[in-house]
Amino acid sequence: MTTTISIHPTVDSAYRATDAAFSGGTLVCRCTSRPVKVRVKSDIAHNHACGCTKCWKPEGSLFSVVAVAPTENVEVLENGDKLAVVDASALIQRHACKECGVHMYGPVERDHPFKGLSFIHPERFEEKGWAEPGFAAFVSSIIEAGFPPDDMPAVRAKLKDSSVEPYDCLSPALMDYIATWTAKKNGVLTN
Repeated sequence: MTTTISIHPTVDSAYRATDAAFSGGTLVCRCTSRPVKVRVKSDIAHNHACGCTKCWKPEGSLFSVVAVAPTENVEVLENGDKLAVVDASALIQRHACKECGVHMYGPVERDHPFKGLSFIHPERFEEKGWAEPGFAAFVSSIIEAGFPPDDMPAVRAKLKDSSVEPYDCLSPALMDYIATWTAKKNGVLTN
């Protein structure tokens, strides 16, 4: 069994929100020279640990921590020339710093329930107070990155001990939202 499991520094440190009225802030990449700065002009929602293989993760972490904000509230402030889309075919258009690799924001622009939202990594905020991760999504996906399947019970136990409920998809509320959007789009639901 793995002796040390590093979920993510935010989860491992038991980070908790410190400002019930958090209204956004400035995300900064890791570069010491000409860092990319992105302003988020609203609070974040659905902050969670993500085990997918596409999200940016800090060195040594099994999970990313990612939340969403309305794309209309996301603005590149400085050094946007250093940004490039990681995978133009992906649903989430992750704009990453070409020098340090940090994903700064990822809008959803295609026809999808999350269209109009941008995915961000709140630990990159200069400000404190943002909501702590409320759940873990795509937990089994860490196996796809090489994590030993036999150690998955320990990962799920650590997540639960950190008050981060593990799911192998999204949270029930988000899965309901996606299913509702799909049903309305297909005419199965009308309201």
